Amino acid sequence: MTITCAHPRIVRAYTRCRLGQLHYRTAGPERDADRPTLVLLHQNPSSSAEYEKLMLAMADDRRVVAFDTPGNGMSDSPPEPLSMARYAEAFADGIEELGLGVDRPLDVLGYHTGTYLATELALALPRRVGRLVLSGLPYRSAAERAAALETAQAVTLPAEDGDELFAWLRWLWNFTVVQRLPGVTMEAAVRTFADKASPMHRRAWPYLGVWSYDAADRLPHVRQPVLILQPDEPLREVSRKAAALFPDARFVELPTLSRDVFDVGAETFAQAMKEFLI
Repeated sequence: MTITCAHPRIVRAYTRCRLGQLHYRTAGPERDADRPTLVLLHQNPSSSAEYEKLMLAMADDRRVVAFDTPGNGMSDSPPEPLSMARYAEAFADGIEELGLGVDRPLDVLGYHTGTYLATELALALPRRVGRLVLSGLPYRSAAERAAALETAQAVTLPAEDGDELFAWLRWLWNFTVVQRLPGVTMEAAVRTFADKASPMHRRAWPYLGVWSYDAADRLPHVRQPVLILQPDEPLREVSRKAAALFPDARFVELPTLSRDVFDVGAETFAQAMKEFLI
């Protein structure tokens, strides 16, 4: 069964993967599209809902499929934290089930934690993934990753009083709602808050994979052409460093964008993508 989203051109549906049901949003023509199918992998904690405006901007001449990372959105949760490679295996299952990338290779976008999911998917499916667009790679030194991993490991099942969880929810409300940019409606901000809050104590699970990920070792093996679209945000300079690790990558700055990228800057981001994905 498919369900139409608030945007009538987008439908929601489920496919299968080794972890259970994998939820996705899709838009655009399923057959006879002018361009390769575009797969979107979101940041975490979040869901494919963050991409709805971008999907509409990209779906005129291609099919767009945005997956919910297992444990986020409406996808089934894994039984334990996974590595980036194991998350990518689940996406590969979904791609196989949907028959994507058979006639011609897919294009894949990854944002923040989704960048490493996208690179691992490219490594897992070298014949099905043709080009990558990445934004905000969380590249860190070994020492920085070790410290961040220790912090992520401390996020566990909350105590009975819930104080730690409530403190995090207050921080999240301030970040997503109070500090939102002009142009982001209260309705959209609250929806983002609920999306990011839904994994609760499992919110750090993807970050256990991120901070265990040796990008310096893995990124040089990516043979697909890579475009790094970089807003003016804290990850800009580390993304620039990560760009140098790919054999074939271009680094393009988007200085008019900072945060809430896909709420306030979907058209700008889409136009830069289209110039690469010709």
